[in-house]
Amino acid sequence: MGLRINDIAPDFTADSTEGKISFHNWIGNSYAILFSHPKDFTPVCTTEFSAVAQLAQDFEKRDTKVMGVSVDSVAEHMKWKADIEKVAGVPANFPIIDDSSLTVSKLYDMLPAEAYLPDGRTPADSATVRTVFIIGPDKKVRLTMTYPMSVGRNFAEIVRALDAVRATDGAPFATPANWLPGHDMIVAMSVSTEEAQAKFGEVEVKLPYLRTIRVPS
Repeated sequence: MGLRINDIAPDFTADSTEGKISFHNWIGNSYAILFSHPKDFTPVCTTEFSAVAQLAQDFEKRDTKVMGVSVDSVAEHMKWKADIEKVAGVPANFPIIDDSSLTVSKLYDMLPAEAYLPDGRTPADSATVRTVFIIGPDKKVRLTMTYPMSVGRNFAEIVRALDAVRATDGAPFATPANWLPGHDMIVAMSVSTEEAQAKFGEVEVKLPYLRTIRVPS
C-alpha cells in the first residue's frame, strides 16, 4: 500500500549535492517538498529543476525546504546542476539526493520493486519516479501528486497547493476550487455558523453546508 495523507513520511539518510542528509532532521520545524525525477540530463526534468531554482525565495518565505530526488549519483547530479543553472539563470541551491539504488523511490512507493535495473537503465525504467510530496513540520504527508513522463509539473500549482495546506493546517477551514491566498475560504462542517460568526465575523451562507469567510492572508 502506498503512502496516504497523514502517514508519517518515511525517514532516510542519503548522500546529496549538499552532503549526507538525514531527512527528518533536515526538515526540522519547516514544511518540506520532496520531488522526484526519472533521471539526470533529461529535458523535462531539467526544466522542472530550473523552475524550482527560480522559486527559491518563494519557498523560503513560506518556511519550506525543497529536496530533489533523481536516480543517479551525486557526481552526475553535480554535472547536471550546471545545465539546470544555465536554463534557470540562477543557482540551484537545493539538495538533490543520490537515489541510484532506488532506495528512496521504493520507500515512497514511487515505482515497483522490480523496476531497478542495474545496467543500461533508461528514464522509461524509472518512469513512475515523477512524484511530489508536501510534508508538514510534524513529518506527516500533507499532499501527493504524480505525473506521467510526458507532462511537466506546474510549479505554480505546487506553490498554490502549499499555500492551501499551510492556510488550513490545524484551522477550521478548507479551500474551494481554484483558491488563491486572499480569496474566501470554506468554514469546516464541524463548526456551526454561529460559532464561525462569533470567531471570524461575517459568514456567507451559499448552501447550508457551503459557508465561506474572508480570512486575512
